[in-house]
Amino acid sequence: NGRSWEKQIPVLLDAGFRVITYDRRGFGKSSHPSIGYDANTLSSDLDTLMIHLNLQDAILVGFSMGGAEVARYLGKYGSHRVSKAVFISAVTPFLVKTPQNEDGVDASVFDEIRKKLKEDRPKFLTAFFKDFYNVGSFDHISEEAVRMSWLFGIAASGLGSVKAVDAWLEDFRADLKSIQIPVLVVHGELDKTVPIEASGERMKNFVPQCEFRPISGAPHGLNWTHAAELNNILLEFAGRPAGVRKTISTADAQSNTSLH
Repeated sequence: NGRSWEKQIPVLLDAGFRVITYDRRGFGKSSHPSIGYDANTLSSDLDTLMIHLNLQDAILVGFSMGGAEVARYLGKYGSHRVSKAVFISAVTPFLVKTPQNEDGVDASVFDEIRKKLKEDRPKFLTAFFKDFYNVGSFDHISEEAVRMSWLFGIAASGLGSVKAVDAWLEDFRADLKSIQIPVLVVHGELDKTVPIEASGERMKNFVPQCEFRPISGAPHGLNWTHAAELNNILLEFAGRPAGVRKTISTADAQSNTSLH
């Protein structure tokens, strides 16, 4: 949910940006419907928010699964409301391995995730967030901060948590090729959740104007563990606020006020 951007919001506000975060359907304070966890519907939710707030010159920032929403939004609705886009630890361009996508991750990995979510979601989330933050590899995150993420995850819709996995496996290559605005890609070199080789490193092959910034030693959840470095990269890419620029952040299975 939107609270996952805790370490980015104050820095962006201090720099003069307007920051808008929202809770993805099924997460946080948004409603928990039984349908709509595909990229088309999730990007439609984002479009509804953009129109409702009449946003212009926005910088879209998508974390993990949120990158899928940003990619599909730009591919489906275009960039007339958006000046730049940022993909952080994103599942783009196409995560699942197929005969035509040899660099992807084997589909059995995602089948196992769905299975474990259905069997014992609390237990799965405990293991998930250890890898999410590479717990034990360094001292960049406290036990309490990991527990906070677990609480965000457990408060989400159980059904939505399972169904959202399908959106990770969608193909966003065509969406990315259509993007005609500057794009920043940030990915941790030690990401165990979305391996950099299957995602961040490949983005430059599909996005015409792509700046790739890997972060050495960073895990998937680098927005917390490497917040200072990420924030500096974001500010450098965003530049000076144009009037009051709107930054929309859409995160992952803890994503970003309510649409429903």
